[in-house]
Amino acid sequence: MTAPYVYIDIENGIGTIEFFHPAHNSLPGDILAKLAQTITEAGENEQIKVIILKSGGNRTFCAGASFKELININDAETGKIFFSGFANVINAMRKCPKFIIGRVQGKTVGGGVGLASATDYCMASKFASIKLSELNVGIGPFVVGPAVERKIGLSAMSQIAIDANSFYEAEWARDKGLFTKVFEDTETLDAEVKAFATHLCTYNPEAMSEMKKAFWTGTEHWDTLLAERAEISGRLVLSDFTKETLKRFK
Repeated sequence: MTAPYVYIDIENGIGTIEFFHPAHNSLPGDILAKLAQTITEAGENEQIKVIILKSGGNRTFCAGASFKELININDAETGKIFFSGFANVINAMRKCPKFIIGRVQGKTVGGGVGLASATDYCMASKFASIKLSELNVGIGPFVVGPAVERKIGLSAMSQIAIDANSFYEAEWARDKGLFTKVFEDTETLDAEVKAFATHLCTYNPEAMSEMKKAFWTGTEHWDTLLAERAEISGRLVLSDFTKETLKRFK
């Protein structure tokens, strides 16, 4: 696989949304926009009762936003648009009336941790360590922070946000509430995700929709909040510190 994509497969009431990018599943703006649109459309599709969110490949689940796009930001408005990519996906996930099951097979960084956090029930392999690396380049996990904090709490989110150079093991993420279960290999993970999604399809769709609303109570302001957070990151990416740091990474 070399070409980036987002596609959805619908079978027996399960809508499986898969995204892929050859650069460790880091996501540029156009793929993020397609992902947000696909999630929204899946939520409106009456054939779908439950959604599975996964990435292609056997290694990294998601390496965050596209580094290639990041280093080319030269003005605040472009920066805000860039950082709004993950904001739009997270908002699409919280507004979606269907339960979204996360399938995390490998390492997850930055925005990828935000995606995992915005799922309603997330299962992982033991290789799915997580890292919020944004402070390393002088920014901060402002956009994904609310989703991560909602899932694992302020203390745990602060820990991984400040310790921006460390990966935290999948078992740590499970203990903090990000992952519900951690499996020894991808094959077992896939089997368990499918079995769980199949079981959820036997539930009352209306009841699941109402439960989802209840779970996300208190996030109604996130359209505004995440846009404000994207603006902060868009400003910080123009700082001398970040520009010099990005040159070294480049």
